[in-house]
Amino acid sequence: MKFRYSHIQLTCVALAMGLSAACTHAQEPAAQPPSASSASPASNLAAADAQPNDPTLTLRNQKALESFEPREDEEYRLGAGDEITLDFPGRPELAGPNTIGPDGLISLKVAGKVRIADLTRDEAAKAITDALSKYYTDPNVTVIITKFTSNRVRVIGYVQHPGEIPFEGTPTLLDAIGRAGLITPQVTANGVPSNIGPSVPETCTIYRGNSTAVQVDLREMLLTGNSLADMRLRRNDIVFVPEPKHLFVSVLGQVGKPGSVPLTPESTLTSVLADAGCCTDPGGFNPKIHIVQRSSGKDIVVEYKKLLTLAGQKEYTIHAGDVIYVPVSGFNKAAAVFQKVSPAATLISIAAVAGVI
Repeated sequence: MKFRYSHIQLTCVALAMGLSAACTHAQEPAAQPPSASSASPASNLAAADAQPNDPTLTLRNQKALESFEPREDEEYRLGAGDEITLDFPGRPELAGPNTIGPDGLISLKVAGKVRIADLTRDEAAKAITDALSKYYTDPNVTVIITKFTSNRVRVIGYVQHPGEIPFEGTPTLLDAIGRAGLITPQVTANGVPSNIGPSVPETCTIYRGNSTAVQVDLREMLLTGNSLADMRLRRNDIVFVPEPKHLFVSVLGQVGKPGSVPLTPESTLTSVLADAGCCTDPGGFNPKIHIVQRSSGKDIVVEYKKLLTLAGQKEYTIHAGDVIYVPVSGFNKAAAVFQKVSPAATLISIAAVAGVI
């Protein structure tokens, strides 16, 4: 994939190159309490992508990260709020504008409601002609998108303007972070306050659904010219930018608020799970909690009931960057594949099949 060098992206690259020298003369920013915007990033996570038949728990290398990125030629899929125009050659009475409702439906004359959310334009045209074929002979329609309202990415955390960002075309990581606004840190060198300009984040985490998290070492990737620094995103992805030296873990799976949870000196595995809303009904009464350590690649499994004892709370230590996963009840054959990963990026993808004990 080639860089799409917008003004924002060129600024990010230039800043990243300058930071490599500036950081040798400036002290690191002190750890700060997590902001409200970064405390619970995944409360607005969309439904998870379709799950594979076999449950997997994997720590993947950069090649797998490339597969996480959507194809450049991937067709856009319609979503709630998108405004479209329907063109019916020879049937002007059926033509006109339409808006996809929150339920994914549009209203057609004569045929009534038709679901077209999550369909490509060609698939939506087929759904519309199928609905109209009961009333018309060989109907033909062209679907034209006039406004991409549903094509949004959410950026939260240490940015100037956290929230949803709409895109007319394919959203990219640098575009999303740049439009959310880099924060200018104040760095004190030799006791004299100085401003080194907007800081390119060292890392960011992309959440897709409630079962996939990809952590990107953004600054290093920019410095090494890795094109995945400007990787393409999908609609409803959530990009979490942590504060400098902000410590957090990711909690995914069967919890009420999947996403990042800030760490404090008092944090325990039990308190982190509680902050994430553990556990929802599909997790069962005693789910096996997976702790995937990014630093070592270890997968530690503990029964939830054991954590309810004082000894259990003290026995399991969590570290910044860990991924904690609460599977669906009955998830007892997870396999862990740990490989040496690229220093530029780490992808942790966790998926579980539905099932109950």
